Formats: sequence, structure tokens, C-alpha cells
Amino acid sequence: MTASAGKIREVLASRRLDHVHYAIRDLAVLADEVSARGLEVLPLNIGDPLRFDFRTPPHMIEAVVRAMRDGLDGYAPSLGVPEAIAAARADAERHGIRNIQSVFVTAGVSEAVDLTFTALLNPGENVLTPSPEYPLYSAVLAKNGAAFNAYRLDEANGWQPDLEDLSSRISSQTRALLVINPNNPTGAIYSRSTLESIAEIARRHNLLIFADEVYDKLILDGDQEHTSIAALAPDLPVLTFNGLSKAYLVPGWRVGWTVVSGPAPALEPYVAGIHKLLRARLCSNHPPQYAVRPALEGPQDHLPEVRRKLRSRRDLTMQWCSSTPRVSCVKPLGAFYAFPRLDIPDSDDDFVRHLLLEKQVFVVNGSGFGQPPGTRHIRIVFLADEPALRRAYHALTGFMHEHYG
Repeated sequence: MTASAGKIREVLASRRLDHVHYAIRDLAVLADEVSARGLEVLPLNIGDPLRFDFRTPPHMIEAVVRAMRDGLDGYAPSLGVPEAIAAARADAERHGIRNIQSVFVTAGVSEAVDLTFTALLNPGENVLTPSPEYPLYSAVLAKNGAAFNAYRLDEANGWQPDLEDLSSRISSQTRALLVINPNNPTGAIYSRSTLESIAEIARRHNLLIFADEVYDKLILDGDQEHTSIAALAPDLPVLTFNGLSKAYLVPGWRVGWTVVSGPAPALEPYVAGIHKLLRARLCSNHPPQYAVRPALEGPQDHLPEVRRKLRSRRDLTMQWCSSTPRVSCVKPLGAFYAFPRLDIPDSDDDFVRHLLLEKQVFVVNGSGFGQPPGTRHIRIVFLADEPALRRAYHALTGFMHEHYG
């Protein structure tokens, strides 16, 4: 080292990351510490069906293995392999989506959100996102230096969007609004009339709609149905996100897609920008894309059993919520999440940390999803089998009694 050489300057992360949080995995460090002490953690924190008693449909695995054996291991087309794109388009059309301008495959819905938000937003602009929300969205917005603009979901109205609040938050800098339906973290399914009202707001203010519908095949009750907002508004620019992770039980394969629908002249420059970013990242994972067509067009035998298990586990979760003092919960109608409200003096962040340390039950604090001000919630993933859920809820009941009487 020369005499003039000094201490190497600290390399700082971008200030934009100050607002990037992901509560679902941020608590995993503490869970790892608990596990390292030899204690079994009951993981009700993350939506990964394969950690429990769900298995990938064999015909999907066979399709991917066949693709690899056939040498399809190089780069794929930037937008995705043609058969995957065709299958995703056909699935969207079966759900009533018309006027489709583009379909492209990404490394899960997460990459689709990153690419499409990046292609849309200029500094200072914003996207209306729900509160509570899936924290990926606020993380991507923070990474892009976008302003936060959250509209309220109304717990007293089954977590349906508060349309008055949504309308009041639109400004000249608002470019789009996000609809997560079925919803994560609440499990709500939005009514047709709610979706039509949202479409009318977007129409009136010239807004793009992002529609996260990755749980559309996980509707838990026979008297409920899912409606794609793009199907109700073919005249509006809508980007509908979907993928294989949840309903087709392959979250680790990272296969998602986006269906862009609406008027071609209005969408053309934006779609060109998205395609530019798709080319810049080369392609999505190649062999797993060959599972898209078998998944969407092949046997659907696993879905009734998946829904049966989830319905039973949802009902068990609701039994615990309704029988436990200081706990209330809006009944989830889709996906595999419950968002109970806690009547406690402590913060929900302290609650989940102490619960993990004392009872080894791992749930996520509602503040990590942007819960309504002044409330305390937790998100429970009810994917675990019923004996595991019963143990978890027994431990939760004991924790509530020990701390709050």
C-alpha cells in the first residue's frame, strides 16, 4: 500500500432502497435463528404450497423434462415461446378478455410488475395501489423512485375497494391503478359492480389498469366467481398478470405472463417500451415455459382437490378467529390467506416477533402490507395441513391468553 492510499470509502446503497421492504421474507432471519436453536417453526408466512401437502401435476413436470431432453435449454424468444404465449392468450380469451395486443412471459408475476411499472413511470408519477397490498408493488415503486399513492380497502365492506377514496387520490401525476383480485393479503373477491365502477373511474381519468389475477382459479366457494376486469372493459388499456405459481403449484419455476388488452393506438408506444425491456433482459426461464400449455389446456384434476383442502383449512382458520377473544376476521373467499384483526395494545410487528420467539408460529405483521391506520392485523397463510394448523392455532390461543388475558 502506498503512503497516499487511504481507507476505501464505504459503498452505500441507493437511498431509493430506504423504502423497499418485504415483510414476508424480512422476518425469515429471525425464524432462522429460532430454527438454529433446534426448535420447529410452523411456517404460516409464505404462499408456497409445495412446503406442505401439495404436489406439482406430473404432466407439467414431464413437459419440462421433455423440453430439456430435447435440447431446449438455450435462450428463448424475448416475449416467450410461441406455444406458451398462445396458451396464455387462449386462457385469457376463455375469461372473456378481448382486444389483446400483446402477451409475454416473465420470471413470475414479480418480473412482470417490475418491467411494466418501469416502462410506464416517469419521476414524480404514481400508480394507485390498494391498502392493504402485496408488498412487491410498493417495493417496485420505491425502486423506481415513484411516489406512493394508496387507496383504501374497506374492511367493513368485505375488503372491497373504497371507490370514493380511490377517486379522491387521483391527480395529474397518476398514470394507472392496480387491482389485486382475488386479493392478497385479504382473500377478498371483488364484485362485478365494484369492478365496473373501477373501470368507469379509469375511463373518466384516462388511467391504465394493472390487474393481478394470479389466484383466479382458487375460488373457495361455489357461490362465488371471479371476473376479469379486462373482460368488462375492452375499451380500456389493461395489463392482466397471471402465472403458474399458485394454482398450478410451481412457485419455484418462476413462470408468469401478462396479457395486454385494449385499444391498439393508445397502447402501441407503451407496449413497444415493454418489449424493449424484455429484449434487454434476454428472456425468461426457457424449459419451464413448456409447462404453460399442458397446465392450461391439459388435465385440471388437481384443482378440485386443491380447492377442497383450502376451503377446509379456511374454515378451520375462521373457527379459530371467531372463537378467540380479541380476534376478528373477514372471511376469505379466494386464494389461501386470512387477514385477522387483533384488538391488542402492542404493535402487530411486536406481536409477530414475540409469537415467533415464544411459540414458534411464523405469521406476518399486517403493517408489512399497509394495513389501515390505527389497526393491527396479521396475515395467516392457511396452506398447512389441518393437524399443523390446529397446533398453530392452539399456540396462538395460548399466546393471546398469556399476553392479553
